[in-house]
Amino acid sequence: MKAKSFAGMRCSIAGALEAIGDRWSLLVIRDLSFGLSRFEELRASTDIPAATLAARLKHLEASGIVERVRYQERPPRDEYRLTGKGRNLWKVSVALREWGDRWDASGFGEPAVEMIDEETGHPVVLSLIDAVTGEPVASSRARLRPGPGADARTRDLLKLSHGSADRSA
Repeated sequence: MKAKSFAGMRCSIAGALEAIGDRWSLLVIRDLSFGLSRFEELRASTDIPAATLAARLKHLEASGIVERVRYQERPPRDEYRLTGKGRNLWKVSVALREWGDRWDASGFGEPAVEMIDEETGHPVVLSLIDAVTGEPVASSRARLRPGPGADARTRDLLKLSHGSADRSA
């Protein structure tokens, strides 16, 4: 069953999900960010069926997240690399990993990967930063407001939800 398209929905999250595609695509993006680049490496790492992987790579390429680069002419062989747009999804992957670790989403009890500062060896976590001052902002202080592209529905939704979202860490 094909999922409903989010194209045309006035929501950045819906647009991002439309560009990414599905959960297989996130695993492909994860592996590309780990440095895998060849079709067979990606297939083996994710255990994704070859036809599904080919379709996901084609979608990610069409979305500008992945580029295909020829590395061998005879026989023709390509590898896949994240574009700048794809590399910028790194924070999304970090946020998903942190959430999965906190709530034991894998069901194995211990994280498979940890992010550390390579200079200190200390754990590193994603945080909210004030874009002007560069200072960290507690999630309890973060609020959404209508942006320049907001329509009446979005403005109404934000009025209804203002202050009601649970952002506890």
